Amino acid sequence: MNSNWICAALFTILTLAGLARGEAEPKATNTPATNSANAPVTLSAAAAAEVGFDQSRLMLLNNGMHRMVDEGEVAGVMTMLVRHGKIVNYDAYGKDNIAKGTPLRRDMIFRMFSQTKPLTGVAMTILFEQGKWQLNDPISKYISEFANLKVFAGLDKDGKPILEDPRQPPTMAMLMTNTAGFGYGMKNANYADYVNQQLQKLGVLSSSSSHEAIQKIAGIPLLYQPGTRWQYSVGLDIQGYIVEKLSGQRLGDFLSQHVFAPLGMKDTGFYVVRDKAARLASVYQFDPETKKLVELTPAQNPGIGDFTKQPLLDSGGGGDGGGRGGLVSTIDDYARFCQMILNHGTYNGVRILAPASVALMEADHIPATVIPEASGGFPAVGGPALGYGLDFGVIKDAASLGMLAAPGSIFWGGGAGTWFWIDPKNDLFFLGMIQREGDDVEALTTRLVASQTLVYRALTEPNK
Repeated sequence: MNSNWICAALFTILTLAGLARGEAEPKATNTPATNSANAPVTLSAAAAAEVGFDQSRLMLLNNGMHRMVDEGEVAGVMTMLVRHGKIVNYDAYGKDNIAKGTPLRRDMIFRMFSQTKPLTGVAMTILFEQGKWQLNDPISKYISEFANLKVFAGLDKDGKPILEDPRQPPTMAMLMTNTAGFGYGMKNANYADYVNQQLQKLGVLSSSSSHEAIQKIAGIPLLYQPGTRWQYSVGLDIQGYIVEKLSGQRLGDFLSQHVFAPLGMKDTGFYVVRDKAARLASVYQFDPETKKLVELTPAQNPGIGDFTKQPLLDSGGGGDGGGRGGLVSTIDDYARFCQMILNHGTYNGVRILAPASVALMEADHIPATVIPEASGGFPAVGGPALGYGLDFGVIKDAASLGMLAAPGSIFWGGGAGTWFWIDPKNDLFFLGMIQREGDDVEALTTRLVASQTLVYRALTEPNK
């Protein structure tokens, strides 16, 4: 376990909260919430006390988030806390655009990047319910190009790759849990290994079509023997291709028909239409030399992508870290998605998934034989602390991670700083929205831990 990120996270928590040392902690509980899964839960505002929160302690949550703006880390931050389908706390602080002085409005559209991944997982699970694939199927059953994948086993004396056959074919379950053996090759990452360097060299994530990306991936060996390690990977982009192949639709069209439209996510998609372009939030990068935020625009920095145009491909993984292909959404749209998951697959009387399918996605699927391994500043996945479901991170032992979250909570985040977590036991979720491109995973993890700590300090009636 990487202790640096835990120390940084705890330091940030105490700094953000500004809490006195002697303040009592809310007592944790494993008792499930009493909200009925059979009732059609939609989102509406409620007083904090009505759903078991202390309003004065929620102010510490807002103050903590505001500190990021006041100290110049971000231009603006927007958060939402929901319990039992009630919006307990919504807060927007700071600016959308610093130079123009424009405020951060509730209808701002954010770049979600890797927060696209859970939605791709839902698309895959919808097709799973339709009987289009099974967890133990080899991936090559649906992608013939993967029939002859090899595994990287080092370099020979001439610097050429040594390849070996997979001891078992990578399965669909492995694909959805990042244990299939694929690397990622993110555009701006500094990889030391051969496999990820090849993914970068071939520009897999900058391909002009999903099929072109698949053909490139097929010619690159797996990073490790399938099922032996967890590694953040291009697996979600592969899933996006499978959705398109099995449905006969572009990924964005499939999600629009089966998820966005039914849930009323009217501002979510892979690009922003012209009449909504003014609502696309400004994105910044922190300059470590000047200690100031620098605005990024497509004209000045093409790497962030122009989200006002349909991308060449809809990236199931959220793009290459430079803006290509991921979803955009608003805080209210993504809240509908979180509430659907929290309410076992339904929202406002519309069912997206069966309860059993949501439970399947939320469950930890990492076998005990997988070697726990930290990746890119991310806490080690595998072992007793942190698991992984079907395209969600799963918290198993929050205390060992420096968190207060209930066991079984799921989470993820995006490359521009957005993050979310869902706690089924206490029937609540939290959304955080910023637009700061280029942060490492430790920064995202720090915000995740900080928000959880501040929320659970305010949850004084967990059984309510």
